[in-house]
Amino acid sequence: MSGITDQLIEFTGISVPSDAAAMMRLSLFDWAACGVAGARETEFDSFVKAHLAMHPGLHVTFGGATASAPTAALINGTLSHALDYDDTHFAHIGHPSVAVIPAVLALAEQTACDLDALTEAAAIGVEASVAVGLWLGRDHYQIGYHQTATAGAFGATVAACRLLGLNATQIRHALGLCASMASGIKAQFGTMAKPLNAGLAARSGVEAALWARAGMTAAEDGLAGPLGFGPTHHGQAVDVELPVTDWRINSISHKFHACCHGLHAMLEALRDGETAPDQVEAIHIRTHPRWMSVCNIIAPQTGLAAKFSYGQTAAMSLLGHDTGAIGSFTDALAQDTTVIDLRERVQVSEDARLSETQSEVLVTRGMAAVNTCVMI
Repeated sequence: MSGITDQLIEFTGISVPSDAAAMMRLSLFDWAACGVAGARETEFDSFVKAHLAMHPGLHVTFGGATASAPTAALINGTLSHALDYDDTHFAHIGHPSVAVIPAVLALAEQTACDLDALTEAAAIGVEASVAVGLWLGRDHYQIGYHQTATAGAFGATVAACRLLGLNATQIRHALGLCASMASGIKAQFGTMAKPLNAGLAARSGVEAALWARAGMTAAEDGLAGPLGFGPTHHGQAVDVELPVTDWRINSISHKFHACCHGLHAMLEALRDGETAPDQVEAIHIRTHPRWMSVCNIIAPQTGLAAKFSYGQTAAMSLLGHDTGAIGSFTDALAQDTTVIDLRERVQVSEDARLSETQSEVLVTRGMAAVNTCVMI
């Protein structure tokens, strides 16, 4: 089997199966809806305004303004991830569309390609990002890197190279250039910088491809070679094959709750029960150990932080606040005394026997307890 970089170069020119293209079209629709809604989040207005002023251009951003191609990718990637409502792939625990689609969209305007070509480039980029995430391995994620930002940047680069029609040598340089830009840490979860990670990945993909087309060179293998991105960022160099018969994009997940996907199994378990909040004495949530450092903010003070809190979202669900409604995640609700009183009765513990898509919830009501396990 050839190395990950050689595989990505060859994969950039591959034909996209019809089922993978169909899934990409669904994710494109999902991404657009998330971006339109995310653009209404006023806390990002200053960020958008500053970048529009610094980098004018002709490429459309959510909200109707225009900017340069890299800046449009940055803004659209950030805004489409602002609500944390976009798609997820559990193979590497990342949000692939918010890194890849903004890069593709910006360059699609530049190349005047049609929707089919845009969809194919996006599908190749998403598939590539998942493969890179698998190659980097769980150690990369667990140590604190955000796969949406790191693996996503390489997926965005591959998609951009596909759309620009770069040759193998240019693609190799583009991946090498991306290796110097790919970044993003999980410390940002629950803040505005978390969606920024997605925007930075999209911008990196656009810039790496455009620079490579212009003749800029990079290391022979900046991704996997000596002192490359993987070896210096806790990558495990897991054996990965591209392409696979059933493309990994086909197992992408779309959200039903406007919060971290690690919370969804728990929320589904609570939704299946019939427990009045005033009857609850305690709630014990068991989850895969990986989520303990991702979405277990104990006392969130903002709507963004609430999206990464077992206690907050469990209390919201039991009190009848719709966790599928983006308007539910507000600073006011995070500081509501009724919600706080209930979330303080929530205990979260890790359980290695559960998968990353499972939660077990024990609700104690007086002398009775209801135990529910849900897999999403």
